[in-house]
Order: sequence, then C-alpha cells, then structure tokens
Amino acid sequence: MEILAYIFAAAIGISLGLIGAGGSILTVPVLVYMAGVDPVLATAYSLFVVGSTALVGGVQNTFRRLVDIKTAILFGIPSIVAVYSTRAWILPSIPAELSLWSLAVSKGTGILLLFAALMVATSLSMIRGPGKANELLEAGKTTHSHHYGLVLLEGIGVGVLTGLVGAGGGFLIIPALVLLAGLEMKVAIGTSLFIIAMKSLLGFTGDIHAGVEIDWPFLLLFTASSVSGIFIGTWLTKFIDGYRLKRGFGWFVLVMGIYMIFRETLLT
Repeated sequence: MEILAYIFAAAIGISLGLIGAGGSILTVPVLVYMAGVDPVLATAYSLFVVGSTALVGGVQNTFRRLVDIKTAILFGIPSIVAVYSTRAWILPSIPAELSLWSLAVSKGTGILLLFAALMVATSLSMIRGPGKANELLEAGKTTHSHHYGLVLLEGIGVGVLTGLVGAGGGFLIIPALVLLAGLEMKVAIGTSLFIIAMKSLLGFTGDIHAGVEIDWPFLLLFTASSVSGIFIGTWLTKFIDGYRLKRGFGWFVLVMGIYMIFRETLLT
C-alpha cells in the first residue's frame, strides 16, 4: 500500500503541473489512507510535500516572468505568520476529543472532516463552468484599484486554514490575486505557487518548533515522487486540454471528499 502512496504522490505533482492548483488537496488522504500516517501528522507532512512541489513550480514560473514578487510578499507574509502560529501553538492546543454538534470525535477525525469539507469546496471551484472561469480571466485584464488590505486579510485566513489542514489553498489564493490584486490569470497561478511554497515550508517549521517527530526517509521519498510529477505535468500541458482535465479532476476530488465524510462519520 505504501508503494501505491508513492505512485499517487507522483500523480499529485502531475496534477499541479497540469492545472496549477487543486492537486495538493489529495496529499493528506493519500498519506492517511494509503501510507497509514496519523491524520494530524499527515497535515504536517503535507505542508512539506506541497511546499516543496509548489516551490519547483514557482521557480519555473519565476524564470518565465509569471510571478508578481510584490504581491507574493504582501499576501505571503501574513499567511506565513498565520500558518506558523497555527502549527506551533493553535493546533497543539486543540483537545484530543472534540464535540461536533451531538457527535464526539477525535482530533484526527475532526481534522479529516474539515479537510473533506475543504475538498468538496475545492472540487466545486474546479468543476465550475467556463463562464465563471472567463469572469476571472476578464477580471485580470481589467484595470482597477488594488485592494491590498483585503489581500492581507485573505492571506491571514488562508494561512490559518492551511495550518489546520495542511492544504495549499490555491483555489482560494488564485481568485483573490485576480479579483483583489488585479493580476492576469497566468501570473496569478505562478504567484500562487510561490505563495504556497513560502507559507507551507515555513509553516512546517512550526511543527519542528512544536517537537513533532518526522520520519525523514519516508517524507523525503514521498516528496521526491511528488516533485518528479510536476515536471511530467508541465511537459504534458503541451498535449492535454487543461480545462477539461481540471473539471474531471474536480469530480474525482468531490467523490473523494464525500467518501471521507461518509467513512469518518458512518463507518467509525
């Protein structure tokens, strides 16, 4: 089963290379259900895997001049602080047993349920019709004032969410960069990868600060599989329609999210 996890790690990297966002949402489920990693620890591992893979994509886009460094720093700094604080202090302070309405669940199950809800939200943003996607494209081409105050606030919000569940949050970052910072879509995608890399890798140091024990051989091998995938995905963009792939992948993520909710609530 662990070998299958490495294969899926490569698939996560391929999806990031092909569509720019969304692939990292599968990292935690793969680590938990295929590699047998504890859910809370899986969110820490996910930060390292997602951050390393996004860093490769971010560097590629930097050389193509598709990264807005000023916006990346403006969004990234509050996001980094929020992720680090969440991993170092907020997450460790969450009690081992949680009460969700009348349902008592463990901390790990609570995180998986939150993650599953995020997967459903991510999938819907990926499945949305071309009209909605075109709105973002047109917004990026329209000259308007930059709402940097809102960019800062969203940076904090995305940072806290990333810290809790270990996901990159590209599906939240890209619309914010287009609608609030006025970036063109391709630049927003490249900048998003750079932001995800910064906040995920520096947020991971919060787990080191909290004394989390890391299985480095496994984590580095899993990460190497994911990073290799992003090179394959970038190459495949020459032959595959990214929009159709994104919608198909969105449906897959939706099914996975619903399955996780069913598994963690009805099969436990």
